[in-house]
Amino acid sequence: MLTAALATPQGVVGARSIWSGAALQLAGVVLFAVLFPLCLSAFLLSDFTLRAPTPWTLAVAGAAGFTGAILFRSIGRYPGIASSSYVFPCILPPYALAALYLLLARQEYSRLIFVSSGAFSLIWFYAVFFMQQRVRQMRIALVPFGTVEGLETIPGISWHVMKSSELTGATSQGFWPDAVAADLRADIPNEWDRALADFVLAGIPVYDVKQLLESLTGRVEIKHLSENSFGSLAPLSPYLRLRSVVDKIIALAAIVCLTPLLLVVAVLVRIDSPGPALFRQERVGYRGIVFEVIKFRTMRLASDSGDSQIETAITKPGDRRITRLGQLLRRSRIDELPQIINILRGEMSWIGPRPEAVVLSRWYEQEIPFYRYRHIVPPGITGWAQVRLGHVAQINEVQEKLHYDFYYIKHFSLWLDFLITLKTLKTMFTGFGAR
Repeated sequence: MLTAALATPQGVVGARSIWSGAALQLAGVVLFAVLFPLCLSAFLLSDFTLRAPTPWTLAVAGAAGFTGAILFRSIGRYPGIASSSYVFPCILPPYALAALYLLLARQEYSRLIFVSSGAFSLIWFYAVFFMQQRVRQMRIALVPFGTVEGLETIPGISWHVMKSSELTGATSQGFWPDAVAADLRADIPNEWDRALADFVLAGIPVYDVKQLLESLTGRVEIKHLSENSFGSLAPLSPYLRLRSVVDKIIALAAIVCLTPLLLVVAVLVRIDSPGPALFRQERVGYRGIVFEVIKFRTMRLASDSGDSQIETAITKPGDRRITRLGQLLRRSRIDELPQIINILRGEMSWIGPRPEAVVLSRWYEQEIPFYRYRHIVPPGITGWAQVRLGHVAQINEVQEKLHYDFYYIKHFSLWLDFLITLKTLKTMFTGFGAR
């Protein structure tokens, strides 16, 4: 996500850039996660000496605070992060892991320092978030050449179409831009090229409309295949291999812990309607390989209705085939849990584009260019398109979903996976996108 306001006519740095800056946030970690807890401990315990447990605790707590800051900054650059509910999940996991480490290390540590460090870190980053939200809307000037249509419809931004290449043309109307958007692939007149250089020299960042659109919407347009930041169409293979190992470790732990729940749900499915507890279907997976996905059955057994295979495979809003229990399982995403077996088999990941039924995938491939490109990463139980758009099936909806799938592939990373995990936990309680 773009940060705002880098300059003003007087050269004063905008408020959002101050609160979004790494220097201020990390300085806050030093102050609130290390120095404040140290002072609090010294004051309450009347002990102003650095005894053995204190430096050790400060080091571990400080490391947790810095890790939380990295998570906070990393997911903050993705679109859709406008809720304070993401602060707590960014700060809590590093401190939870640090607490586990302290327990396993069996070394003496100061509970007061550690707990106060976590509490002060939460207070600090909530303050950072709310200060960022108080800043005025970001103001972006549009250079009227090339493909810039559609940008002005994006909410949350104050847009201004420039009539002249002179910077004074905007400032005379009381509009000093925080950034300039231009189609850098277009044939821009020479005076405007010089103006773009002047904007940068004046401290005003210039963004290409393509990158700006991606940053603000979380989508990648599919007019052509889009390379990632490393100039490649394929995601980074080292992270892909590492994530595959982590996926299986988490899946193994999950299936051990969730077996009682899975057995109870299986029995309830059998009681709710006639038929097997599990639903199996051939779907297209990683690199286009067909595999059999496993889910809890949420629909009544199919009867010969005369519908085509495509119509049968599509779940419509208010679909009468869905059972009473099936509605609850779909809304809570519990119906997806048996896919842990698919993860253990190496056929799926926890996070990635949702795998489509073979008949639907073949249909989409005929209708939508580049559809097969979504198979470049393993399919997942949840994904960027699911948390941003929800369930879709019609061609126009699927094309919209592809914009989000391609954004995920282009920005494939640990930080985006972490954000999707947080959004998935949030949507599990709202039932967003369930059909």
